[in-house]
Amino acid sequence: MSDGDKIRKGDGKRKRGSRSGFTTGACSAAAARAATLALLSGETPASVCARLPNGHDVDFDILEGVVTNGAARAVIVKDAGDDPDATNGAHITAEVRRLPGQAGEIALKGGAGVGTVTREGLGLEVGGPAINPVPRRNIRDNVRSVAADLLAVDGLEITISVLGGEEMAKKTLNSRLGILGGISILGTTGIVRPYSTAAFRASVVQAVEVAARQGQTSAVFTTGGRSEKFAMQQLPELAESCFVQMGDFVKAAFIAAIKTRMSRIYVGAMAGKLTKMSQGLTVTHAWRAEIDRNLLADCAQEVGAAPDLVEAIRAAETARFAAERLQALGLSVDFHRALGTRALRSLKSSYPGNYQLTILVCDFEGHFICRVDETPEASETGKEARENAA
Repeated sequence: MSDGDKIRKGDGKRKRGSRSGFTTGACSAAAARAATLALLSGETPASVCARLPNGHDVDFDILEGVVTNGAARAVIVKDAGDDPDATNGAHITAEVRRLPGQAGEIALKGGAGVGTVTREGLGLEVGGPAINPVPRRNIRDNVRSVAADLLAVDGLEITISVLGGEEMAKKTLNSRLGILGGISILGTTGIVRPYSTAAFRASVVQAVEVAARQGQTSAVFTTGGRSEKFAMQQLPELAESCFVQMGDFVKAAFIAAIKTRMSRIYVGAMAGKLTKMSQGLTVTHAWRAEIDRNLLADCAQEVGAAPDLVEAIRAAETARFAAERLQALGLSVDFHRALGTRALRSLKSSYPGNYQLTILVCDFEGHFICRVDETPEASETGKEARENAA
C-alpha cells in the first residue's frame, strides 16, 4: 500500500486476534480534524478521513459533536483492535477554538484525562500535556490541511481530553514515568499492532532513559509485577524510577542501561526466565525458544540431585518442575544459585560493559531464594547479610 492509500477501520477479514487498531494519537488527530471541519461548516461530520503519521488515510466515525459560537467539539471512540490496551474504547475528545488575530498559531493543550508531565526525560515540557511529539505534529498537520484559509487570519486552540483517562492511567506505568492525572497521547505510526512487541520494547527503553535523566545510576530489571514487587523489597534504598519491568525484552533493557551508563544492574526473576537468560536469549517469550532442559538438569546434577531426578528434569517441560522437586529435597537455594550464576555469566558475556551485575532470585510466589553477585566475595557477603537478617 502506497502513501495516501485509503483504508477503513475493519477492512478485510482477519484472523481472530490479529486485527490492528489505532493509537490515541491517531484518534486525537482525527477528532481534531473533525472538530475543525465542524467549526468551519457549522455541522459535525458523521465521519472524517484523517491522515496517519505513516501516511495512510483512515476513515473514523464520529460519536458525537457540538458546535458553538467560535468553538467545536468532536468525539471518537478508540478502537485498539485486538491489542489488550488499557485505553481501548476510550472516548477521545478534541475541542477547537478560534484565536482571533493569531494567524497561523495552533496551540495544543491537554484537558481532563490527559496526563501532565512532571519529570524530565520524556522529551516533553515539564508541566505540559503528555502528548508525544509525533501525535503533536499529526494533530497539527490534520488541522492545517482543512483550515488553511482560517489560519491565514486567525489561530486555533486544540484541547484533547479523554473521558475516564485518570482511571485508565492507573493501569499503565505513567506514574512511574512522572505522568500524572491521565493517559499519554501516543503513537509513532498511528497503528496499534496486536500484542505489539515494538511498543513494549520502546516503553522499556524509555523507562531506562527517564531514570538516567533523573540521575539514577542503578537499573533493576524484572520480568513482571510479582518479580518487581520482590525486587523492591530487596532494594528499598533505590528510587521507584530505577525499577523497570523489562518483560521478555532482555536485550533492549541491557543495551539501554549500558547506553545510559548505568553502573549497577540488577535482575529480579524466577527459574523459568533465568533459564532463558542462561541460554543467551535476547527475548525470553515462550514462543521464541523452548526451555533448555539439559541446562536445568546440569544445574540439578551440580547440586547433588539423584540421577533419576536429573533425568526426570531433563524430560520435563518446565523449569517449575525442577524448582519444586529440588525444593522438596532442600536443594532449592543451591539449585537457584547455580542457575543464577549461569544467567549472570551469560548476560555479562552477551552485554559487556562497565557495570556490576546482580541476580536476585525469587520463587513463584515472589519470596526471596538467593542473590548472586558478580564476584564470589560479594555473593557470600550478600548471603551472610540475608542469613543474619533472617
